[in-house]
Order: sequence, then C-alpha cells, then structure tokens
Amino acid sequence: MIKNIIHDPIMLKIKSKDATADDTQVAKDLAETLEHHKNGCVGMAANMIGISKRIIAFYDDKKIVTMFNPEITAKNQPYEAKEGCLSLLGEPRSVTRYKSIKVRYQDKFMKTHEKRYSGFTAQIIQHEVDHCCGVLI
Repeated sequence: MIKNIIHDPIMLKIKSKDATADDTQVAKDLAETLEHHKNGCVGMAANMIGISKRIIAFYDDKKIVTMFNPEITAKNQPYEAKEGCLSLLGEPRSVTRYKSIKVRYQDKFMKTHEKRYSGFTAQIIQHEVDHCCGVLI
C-alpha cells in the first residue's frame, strides 16, 4: 500500500528499532511507496512512511532492493555530495559520503547477507541508513 511521506523532522530524528520477520508488510509498503515516487526519489527508509523500523528500499539499476537492519561495515574514499530528500523541504544539502561501502543486512527471511556497493547506489544506501539512525542531511 502506498503510504504518505512524513515531513516532521522530530519524528525523522528518532532512531529506528530493529526490524523482524513480522515487518514484511512494512517492507512491501515501503517498496510500493518508493515505486510511486520513482520520478523524484531513488531510496526510502521506513521512518519516511511513519514506521520506525530499520528497513530501507532503494533502486539498484532499475530494480528495487529491500534491506532489513542494514549496517555499513566498511567505507572507503570520502567525498562531498549534495543531497535532497523527499521528506525534507528546501535545497539540497552538503554531506560527506563514501565511494565504496560494504553493507551487512538481512532479507525478509532474516537471512544475513554482505555486499559491496559503489558509486551512486552506495550514496543512496548511506542516505537511507542515516535515516534509520535518525540522522538527517
């Protein structure tokens, strides 16, 4: 189900709780909401739809990937980026990101995976993981 986007920075700054297998519907709603906003958004965290759980969804090429409890375990090559956010008003803001990251996460069956990402996909994941930690750009 497509959900409304939360714009309240107080709610968005709350650190999300770990997701469980019971949060599969949240992940589906998040992916559907991301698809609905695909013309202006490349990634979302569950708190952006009002659910304070550590779930992110993002486009990797043209496919939506969903991660439960993502954690960045390695990062290399910092650079300065300008980012906007669907849930925040105003102009893009400067932020430090890393060109290459390694992420540990779980799928909807709670199976743990590790994967390396680079480039724009790595930047998206970093932005969404920040959301899970209550960090706003």
